[in-house]
Amino acid sequence: MVASRMSKTLSARDSAACRIREVLDRVGDKWSLTVISELGHHSRRFTELKNAIPGISQRVLTATLRGLERDGLVSRTVHPVVPPRVDYELTPLGLTLLETAWTLMNWALEHMDEIDEARAAYDEAAAARRAYELAEPSGPGSSIASTAIDSDDASDRC
Repeated sequence: MVASRMSKTLSARDSAACRIREVLDRVGDKWSLTVISELGHHSRRFTELKNAIPGISQRVLTATLRGLERDGLVSRTVHPVVPPRVDYELTPLGLTLLETAWTLMNWALEHMDEIDEARAAYDEAAAARRAYELAEPSGPGSSIASTAIDSDDASDRC
């Protein structure tokens, strides 16, 4: 009886964790926070959004907007005029994410130099480890790199 209850509790927890990862995958992808931030000011037409977000392609912006619309964060309004006019804006649910999006983006801006320094130090240490491992006459499979776990394996469990 206790084992059955525990199993159900663990299953519910795992299911919730999986759903949380799904949501974070949407809002944490490369472009969603930027799109949400841009729509936080006011509704925008597609071309306005594309021009406001450097480096985003038309295809990626379309896919990002569709995903955000599917998740209820963005609404799309088609106006019956010629040529067609489509506006995008944050929904009430999307607006609840806006402050968090801005906070994350500001954090990234404030700590960009520190992150760059940490990456450079890591890359330098990794290069030194590789050089050392290549110089060692040890057999195959003895390096740290050969025992690395693919981080994507864990995300495929949902």
